[in-house]
Amino acid sequence: MTEALHVVCPHCDGVNRVPQAKLAEAPKCGRCHDKLFTGEPVALDAARFARHVSRSDLPVIVDFWAAWCGPCRAMAPIFARAAAEIEPRARFVKVDVDANPQLAQQHGVQGIPALFAFAGGQVAARHSGLVDAGVLHSWVDRFAGVKV
Repeated sequence: MTEALHVVCPHCDGVNRVPQAKLAEAPKCGRCHDKLFTGEPVALDAARFARHVSRSDLPVIVDFWAAWCGPCRAMAPIFARAAAEIEPRARFVKVDVDANPQLAQQHGVQGIPALFAFAGGQVAARHSGLVDAGVLHSWVDRFAGVKV
């Protein structure tokens, strides 16, 4: 029997149980029937962020960013490419710090871009500033435990 993982839908935030062996087979949400993995970062506000981080069995890789930030704009294509390459082993999300300052403050974000890896609902790794895709890959390799 294959272990089922909790995966939060990027569209309706429904929590789905997906057999680990089926992650790469384009699973759909049981509630809204959209794809659970889009290959793109998901923009989240504070309420949605809490649900994704607390209910997902997959690592959640977060980019705290702002539209006016030059390094954030440079990080965006790197982050998007990593999401396309790595999903469904992890969920990639973006949090706009201007729209969600309380969330940035709650996690001690002092400079942006700020990248975090959450595993088991807890901060597992963090980095301020630009990174290459290799760092994101290594975080997922370290925290996923999911082979797809």
